[in-house]
Amino acid sequence: MNKKYPALVALLGLAGLTATAHECWLESPRFRLQPGQTMHIHTFVGENFKGEPWTTKAGKIQRLVRFGPTAGDTTDLTPPPGFAPTDTFRTALTFARPGTHVVLLQSTNSFIEMPGDKFTAYLREEGLDYALKVRQENDETAKPGRETYRRCAKTLVQVGTAASTPAAADTAWRQVYGLPLELVPEQNPYRLLADKSLTVRVLRGGKPASGAAVQIWQRQPNGLPTTHFTTRANQNGRILLRLSGPGPYLLAAVDMTVAPAKLRERADWQSTWASLTFAGPPAAASKFSTKR
Repeated sequence: MNKKYPALVALLGLAGLTATAHECWLESPRFRLQPGQTMHIHTFVGENFKGEPWTTKAGKIQRLVRFGPTAGDTTDLTPPPGFAPTDTFRTALTFARPGTHVVLLQSTNSFIEMPGDKFTAYLREEGLDYALKVRQENDETAKPGRETYRRCAKTLVQVGTAASTPAAADTAWRQVYGLPLELVPEQNPYRLLADKSLTVRVLRGGKPASGAAVQIWQRQPNGLPTTHFTTRANQNGRILLRLSGPGPYLLAAVDMTVAPAKLRERADWQSTWASLTFAGPPAAASKFSTKR
């Protein structure tokens, strides 16, 4: 997405990135590990599946948890209450058990404000039709856009081979973790063969987010350009894509609603940005496609 709102760059503190670079994702240096390995899970913000480190401030983290393939296998890195503004949070996790692990991050709210015309352009570019319609109906398109935003990122890390863990005991990847906006796969991508379909649910407050726009990036090997397309969830909140190469893949969605009453002094709108990252089948990469 080509987003050029310089005022927002300053507000986000992301010099060198285009302004509304809201995509935020978790990424392991390797998506496939051996049992017992320790790995730092990095948080990036940017566009086109290219980014810079997001933050090291513990105050930005509301939730940071690893969920292992079986119930009870968790590591909670959420910073405890009482941390100082300069405190940093830990990102090193040990992946002991074979299977598919989930790491999730939920941020606290941040606030931005944009001139009315730039906010309108931003809503159009992101497909945030509800907020755009309300502002038009209330003759507020010239009014500055005051927004509070939060981020909900998940990544899937495979430990050992998929065959090393019985499918019935490998369940973390399909669980719903109560994020305000969440992408939930219905098949384990690490158990799929090349060119097989993956269905992903888009959940808003735990319910299907029909019509939600989902952007999908796939990194290509050998320096080839990252591929990208946008699709929309059907009436049941599902999207369908085909994994045609090893990736990795980034799926991202955004939702915007009226800001809750407790935040209305500073913001009129609440946006939530969700992402999901994982690797695809270990086969030669090629272009991927949607199936509707």
